[in-house]
Amino acid sequence: MELRLDGKVALVTGGSRGIGFAIGRAFAAAGAAVVLSSRKHDQLAAAAAALRDEGVDGEVDVFAANAGDPAQAEACVAHCVDRFGGIDVLVNNAATNVHFGPMLDIGLDAAEKTVRLNQIGYLAWCQAAVAAGLRDGGSILNLASIGGLGVEVGIGWYNVTKAAVIHLTKQLAYELGPAIRVNAIAPGLVKTDLSRALWEGQEERVAAHLPLRRLGVPDDIAHAALFLVSDAASWITGHTLVADGGLLVKPSF
Repeated sequence: MELRLDGKVALVTGGSRGIGFAIGRAFAAAGAAVVLSSRKHDQLAAAAAALRDEGVDGEVDVFAANAGDPAQAEACVAHCVDRFGGIDVLVNNAATNVHFGPMLDIGLDAAEKTVRLNQIGYLAWCQAAVAAGLRDGGSILNLASIGGLGVEVGIGWYNVTKAAVIHLTKQLAYELGPAIRVNAIAPGLVKTDLSRALWEGQEERVAAHLPLRRLGVPDDIAHAALFLVSDAASWITGHTLVADGGLLVKPSF
């Protein structure tokens, strides 16, 4: 079954690189008009040029915005609506992790910054998209993490914010149905710049603990994202899809 988004308009935060860029590319290749957003315009312009060079089916536009600033979220959503006549899909992907180490060692300013982007930011973008008329039959997709489903060394506070994203997804699915579906993806360890400290120089050793024996790449998450926002998933909402190479699989004895 070919998954298509013809006639749809999608906005992807954190869209200039990594998972966000891969999702934008998958959506555009499936026929959607796509707005990529991140903080730096030059990186967005390079990302859009790369997609045009690939000859993707859908139109691609960019808008620079700080994903943790509600006013900039509103401006980006307004641009998307002005440029393409509406919005059908919002992908909350932009996130940050400014602390690595025991959770009780984090400074409160750093803790607040993480919450501002990873949690409040997601809510602000949802508010802006719905207020701007996210169309009936539309979809919101939040990028969570398997860290939000358990505990982990070094990135505990980041994982607390991702656990909040999982619950936010459920709550919004309840409140926005039946007009709008809301789902999440909980990636495992994907090879991106954000996660570099967790895999660089030890990729083989880390991958050996996974049933699928490899780390994820951004396209693995993009393919899951395309499914969840497409009509093929029209009876799925409030769900968090784990894409982790089998990391959460545990022997029963």
